[in-house]
Amino acid sequence: MHDEIIQMLQEKQFSKARNEILTYNEADIAEILEEVIADIGIEKAIILFRMLPKDISSDVFSFLSSESQLEIINGITDKEIQYIVDELYFDDMIDLLEELPANVVKKILSRTDKEKRNLINQFLAYPVDSAGSLMTIEYVDLKKEMTAKEAIQYLKQHGVSKETIYTCYVMDEGRRLEGIVPLRTLILSDDDKKLSEIMNTDVIYVHAHDDQEEIIRVFQKYDFIALPVVDKENRLVGIITIDDIVDVIEQENTEDFQKMAALVPSEKLYLDSGVLLLARQRIPWLLILMFSSILTGVIIGKFELILSQVISLVTFLPMVMGTGGNAGAQSSTLVIRGMAVGDIRLTDIFWVIWKEIRVSVVVGIALSLVNFIRIYWLQGDSMIMAFTVSLSLFLVILSAKVIGGTLPIIAKKIGIDPAIMANPLIASLTDLISVTIYFVLATILLGIG
Repeated sequence: MHDEIIQMLQEKQFSKARNEILTYNEADIAEILEEVIADIGIEKAIILFRMLPKDISSDVFSFLSSESQLEIINGITDKEIQYIVDELYFDDMIDLLEELPANVVKKILSRTDKEKRNLINQFLAYPVDSAGSLMTIEYVDLKKEMTAKEAIQYLKQHGVSKETIYTCYVMDEGRRLEGIVPLRTLILSDDDKKLSEIMNTDVIYVHAHDDQEEIIRVFQKYDFIALPVVDKENRLVGIITIDDIVDVIEQENTEDFQKMAALVPSEKLYLDSGVLLLARQRIPWLLILMFSSILTGVIIGKFELILSQVISLVTFLPMVMGTGGNAGAQSSTLVIRGMAVGDIRLTDIFWVIWKEIRVSVVVGIALSLVNFIRIYWLQGDSMIMAFTVSLSLFLVILSAKVIGGTLPIIAKKIGIDPAIMANPLIASLTDLISVTIYFVLATILLGIG
């Protein structure tokens, strides 16, 4: 069906395309517009966007990607831009203004009243990854002196323009948060019940400057659909809704995957990124990892005499190094994920070390036995060679798992993103350790060097 709409636009059957696209909901219309932009260009998309009813166009706009929003903004009039900004929920409007060029933002702000302009500037001043940058001011605020009936009547009058009405917030005269009242409680309570009697005073909240990763953990722990945000004096300044947190979770997961793959994080989609941008993202970490490999080569060079005397040592080196890297990567991945969801804290480092030691002993014995049998009985090498390789493998697995389990916690402790301590970096570190352990043991056990 999307192809039919694109075909209509190509044939300039705009009214027909408009009627067809209006059978979809706003999120699907935004998806269709994205396809139109990708397939036949922004010009046709703008024509179709302008033909949408005003009350629908603003909702559709909020579902578009930031890149598509900018392209549409650049193709419509200032009056149309102002209408969209006025109709967007406050948090969506802030997100849009953060992406727009400074001259466009200045033009929009010049047309808003002073109170709203000051509020917008306050929101724009919050750090990008903070609770303040995610929150909205469209919430229902009540007074504890109200009855349930009065609160419901207030909701009917003022709830239409709010982003959510499922949770209402009770504040005093100084706008300090005193409690919350779920909509379910309001509806099921007697009409004459005071909010002070039915509100929940044990409120979970975050501060405006809290990092978004902490906010994600709060949402996941308590299964909230909205979370209040307060300032240093406990005054309610906004709420964060679940739809915004879902976007942040996707963003954080993408960043973690990029860091774990030794990439510089980027908000641009892969297909929208230029070759030079992708190269710049990859070169820094590849250089770092390359130099660590050079160190590994230097260590191997130090044991050149041993290699020349026992050539078969070379054949087992890739297996030892590869197994060490894989073992370390397993541990680091589990620990990084555990820290991300709050299962592992900084104070758990000694428990992590103890657990990884026990796991590595079991894993190391199993893999070492398999390799001993393979080298001694199946390949026919000497028992001392089989023992050297197997013991090296055991010690490499032990050290790799301890390193993989502890480095992410240490990184977090010193203020570095734990995701950086993932597969590529752990593999490079374990390569250094593997080579050192392997050749030192070979020197001692084989009596060469």
